Formats: sequence, C-alpha cells, structure tokens
Amino acid sequence: MEKRLERLISYCQGIYKNENGKELYDKYLEDIKTITPQDLIFVENEQLKLGLEPKEMLLFVDKLINVFYKYLKDYEWKKPKEDTFLFYLMAENKEFISRLKEFKNVIKTDDFKDYKDKTIAFIDDISLYDEHLLKLENILFPTMEKKMEKYDGLKIMWALHDEVRESLKNFRSNLESYDNNLHDLNIEIGNLYFKLYGLVQKQELILFPASTEVISEDEFEDLHFQSREYGFPYLDKPSFNVPKYKKGELQDSNSEIFYSETGNMTMEQVRLLMDTIPLDMTFVDENDKVVYFSRPKERIFPRSPAIIGRNVKNCHPPESVHIVDEILDSFKNASKSKAEFWLQRKNLFIYITYFALRDENGTYKGTLEVSQEISGLRALEGEQRLLQWK
Repeated sequence: MEKRLERLISYCQGIYKNENGKELYDKYLEDIKTITPQDLIFVENEQLKLGLEPKEMLLFVDKLINVFYKYLKDYEWKKPKEDTFLFYLMAENKEFISRLKEFKNVIKTDDFKDYKDKTIAFIDDISLYDEHLLKLENILFPTMEKKMEKYDGLKIMWALHDEVRESLKNFRSNLESYDNNLHDLNIEIGNLYFKLYGLVQKQELILFPASTEVISEDEFEDLHFQSREYGFPYLDKPSFNVPKYKKGELQDSNSEIFYSETGNMTMEQVRLLMDTIPLDMTFVDENDKVVYFSRPKERIFPRSPAIIGRNVKNCHPPESVHIVDEILDSFKNASKSKAEFWLQRKNLFIYITYFALRDENGTYKGTLEVSQEISGLRALEGEQRLLQWK
C-alpha cells in the first residue's frame, strides 16, 4: 500500500475516533490535497475491514466529504456521452435537484394546510427517485464489485439509500402529527434535505468518476440495456438496443438442448417456461454466488444481469445481511431446508420462500428463492370448475 494511502487511512481513523479535527487536518493536509474518488472508496473499505458497520460510518463520511470536497470537486474525469447509462443517471440527478430547489419556496409560507398539502405532493414526487437508487444497487454496484475488492465499500452508500427511504417513509406518515407546528416541520425538512443532497453529492463526486475508470464503454452499453426494466424518474424513458455480443449469445444458447429423464427441451423452451411461471425465482449456488434469476411478466423485486456472479450477501441491504447468513448457515449444516416470509406492500401480499437444494447424496448445492404476489389467491372463494375468461 502507498504510504500516502496509509496516511489517509490514519487521518480517517482519527476522525472516527473524534480526535482534534484541526490538528489532524494540519498534520495530513498534503495527503488530503491528493485525494481522489478511488482513494476515498479504498479508505472507506479499509474502515469496514476494521469492523465498523456501514450505517455507523454515514455521519463520519459526511464529515470527510466536507474536508475533501474542494479536491474531489476539482478532480478531472471523463464525463459520459449522451444516451449512455451514466448520462441518464446524471440527468435524473439534475431533475431531482431542481425539485428540491423548487420546494424551498413552499417552506416560506405561513399557511400550514397549504404547506402540508404541497409537502405530501413533494414527498410523493421525490419518492420516484427510488428507481434511480435501485439502478445503482442492482446494476452499477455489482458491476464495480466484480472489478475490485475495494468496491465492497459501496455498501456504505446502500446504507445511506436505506436511511433516506426510512426518513421519507417516517416523515410522510408523521406529517399529520406536526399540528400547525411549522418550526418543527422545517427542522425535519432541513434534516431530510441534507440527506437528499448528500445522495447526489456522493454519486457525482465519488461513485460516477470512479466507475468511469474501471468500466469500459462496451460494458456501459450493457448496463444501459439492463436498465430498460427500471423507471427513469423525471425523464422520458429512452430507447434501448441489444448490445451486439448479446445477440450472438442468445442465438448460440437457443440452439442447445436440455436433456433430462423426464423429457428434453431446447434452451429457448426452458427460458420461456421459467419466465412464464408466475414466480420470481433466484438461484444461488453452494458458494453463495447468484447464478440465475427468472424474468416473470410481473416482477416483484428488481433484478439485473449485473448481479450474476455476485455474492448474495451483497444483494441485500447491509441491515438485513445477518438474516441471509442465518438462512444459508442453516441450509449448509442441514438443520433447516426451508425458510418462509410474507409481507405487505401497499395492496400487494408477497410470499417469499427459500429452499435448500441438495443432490441425491444430501450434499448442499445451493438455495432457491421464490417470491410470489398472492393477494389474488388469498381472495379466492368457492369454486370455479368451468372455463371463465377474465
């Protein structure tokens, strides 16, 4: 490791330990001036290795970015071309920031009812930005993780995403309780603004510049194609072309045959069958790597090809990784073979089951996750024995 990076790590550790900020700054100033997006990602990942949790690092990360801001802002990087994956992400950020700025005029009003109504509309509008965050978590993060071990530190950004989601949810549900107290409401709005601006700042100062240095133009073309299944908040959805190499892959795979004791199918038939079954299925192998997911017509949870080969633990928010560990450990030691969950999301009732896959000798071969929206099934009554098209 470069001595420069060692000193930057020492500076950050000093910040985490609440040592004297001015003394630390003066001591490490020459190193601070050299900071790059890649350096900061590396340094933060080193802190994770020391045992710090992503969520507890968020406050310290903001302090560090305040110190590094000038040097990160001046960092030169190759901006994306039009109609590319990063281009649309940055366009979404621009529109998102414009909405934050526009809402500042509402804060000046003394009419609580008008304030509350406009605030609800504002929260609903900026909540659309979640599609942007999902593209980062399911397309960009896994692609970068495959490049270098240090990008495991991106889970700190994911922790921020979840914190913002929770803040928006709580703020929206608690809005009624403010009862004409504009002062407290403005304080809460201020805290929310700080987090929302921080989302964009961390992407454009750190994540996007770093990504352009490890992801090729051809790979970015593929990432854009993967994003077709997601929303484009505040933008018209762009057009998508199948990358040239993808066309060749599909043609080759469709000609192959799947053989089994119970019948044979072409690979195209297998793919159509798996994607037609109204289940959202993901298969994780015995090494905890994602190797397959289906594409049902009505997808419940977002999935992108970028997660293929990703450790399944990195496919979940940092706060829920302990549950993933518990399921996998119980499957591997054969104490359990099935885990069930169900949850409600607006008008949906989602049933999730994890199955341990074992061969004829009982050897663990992986885990199958199956998700299904079953509100329609739960509502069934009586019988329907005759054909009735709906």
